[in-house]
Amino acid sequence: MELDLSLRQVLEWFLGSPLRITIILILAIFIQKISSRAITKTLSKVAEADFIPGEKRLITRQRERARTAASVLNSSSKAIIGLIAGAMILGELGVDLGPLVASAGVVGFAVGLGAQSIVRDVFSGIIMLLENQYGVGDSVEVLEVKGKVESVGLRVTTIRDRRGTLWYLRNGEILKVGNSSQRSRS
Repeated sequence: MELDLSLRQVLEWFLGSPLRITIILILAIFIQKISSRAITKTLSKVAEADFIPGEKRLITRQRERARTAASVLNSSSKAIIGLIAGAMILGELGVDLGPLVASAGVVGFAVGLGAQSIVRDVFSGIIMLLENQYGVGDSVEVLEVKGKVESVGLRVTTIRDRRGTLWYLRNGEILKVGNSSQRSRS
């Protein structure tokens, strides 16, 4: 078997799909870095802004909320940019995207039905952060667990009790919270 490719054929092949796929990947990485930097810079300004002047100003909680929001926005931008780049690469490889998009809608619906608890946890986490119910370092009582909040995420809150046990509580399961750190100062 003899391989009869001229330099021109190899060059034409390389300047086709492989070069365009490489450009798509480089642009996707560049756009992700730019968006990540913009999100981080914007939310760091939000974290340092004095929205609540006076004694009750809790800058550490505001920073934690801004950090959580930045994490969520960065993850979302990575997913969206990756999805778009992946679709463009599949298009360059000659894959027909019409049936793929149609089946993705059906699969998305099925996954959405199966992932209702995750969606509920995330929405509960967003609402909990917006309402400032508790934050890192607060002494709380949640679901029969008493302790200090170690981390607050969109899906899970971690609390360390007095014996040193670290509890992972899904935000969608938290129906009531007792926060002794937010007691009235009258």
